[in-house]
Amino acid sequence: MIGVGIIGAGHFGAVHARAMKGVKEVRLVASCRENKDAAAAFAEEHGGRSYGDWRALLDDPTVDAVVIATPHHLHEEIAVAAARAGKHVLLEKPMAPSLSSCDAILAAADAGGGKLMIGHVMHFALPCLKAKEIIDSGVLGAPVLGSSWMIKLWMESNRRSWHLDQTCGGGMLMTAGIHALDRLIWLMGQPVTGITAMTGTYFHDQEADDSALIGLRFANGRIGQVASVGYRDGAVSFAMDLVCEKGTIRIDFDHGVFVGQEGVWAPVPHSLEPNWMDKAVMREWQAMAASIANDTPSPVSGAYGRHVVACIEAAYRANAERREVQIVDATFM
Repeated sequence: MIGVGIIGAGHFGAVHARAMKGVKEVRLVASCRENKDAAAAFAEEHGGRSYGDWRALLDDPTVDAVVIATPHHLHEEIAVAAARAGKHVLLEKPMAPSLSSCDAILAAADAGGGKLMIGHVMHFALPCLKAKEIIDSGVLGAPVLGSSWMIKLWMESNRRSWHLDQTCGGGMLMTAGIHALDRLIWLMGQPVTGITAMTGTYFHDQEADDSALIGLRFANGRIGQVASVGYRDGAVSFAMDLVCEKGTIRIDFDHGVFVGQEGVWAPVPHSLEPNWMDKAVMREWQAMAASIANDTPSPVSGAYGRHVVACIEAAYRANAERREVQIVDATFM
């Protein structure tokens, strides 16, 4: 049994706590939140010891692994300390707000010897898994062009001041649009070598972006686009199209997966599930536990998480400089 501590026992920390209850290989033994009353209430609901300081949680010998679900700008310090303490780390996306922070985390994880997994939950969501099965089967050939979008309400109830500040890793793209970006990169199966982008803040009074349109050039010369929009009012649209050599794939989190051939869309059976996020995080923990138990490579590596951050960093630069920005270290490894 792997003892897990949650650092950042808030909104998404609770998602992790619920998911772990469905994974027999892991057990929640501790959680941490600065607000002592909130920390105690979290522990009362989900179990385990309550801490007000993440450093004390890392000193707990019953904690074998941690999930870090804190504000983005705190990821580096906590993840580096956890790795140095010999803990396995499931680090929520984004890996960190900057490449320099990602590199510090990677170095600490390599030196510490524990597993480092980045919480890109799309890799475990049922519609994406079904699409990946189709791509891997080869029946439609390789993806040629992809379009992925996340268009949703930005000012949800869990928004905090750091979400609105780009220097803290805030903004729609880094917080939510990153899911659309990650999903496209993963399913295209190629690292990105070039980025064009237009970003802006059109709906809210904040320093960070709430909208972005991104163009991607992949290592094999194929292309894609991402839309990241956090509106003031509207209806959510979170879907994706992949145009492959012998057909098309539509991924829709409201309706499931469809394959298009000969002018007809055919639904893919069993490609939609209720409460998809909770189920995906449960699969994430199953994968993390298997990696630890079998000493196999992380299902979502730190190198991959760094590449996604490199794409976002390049998007901001491309917008500022009005040009395509090359990604120098365009690799997942």
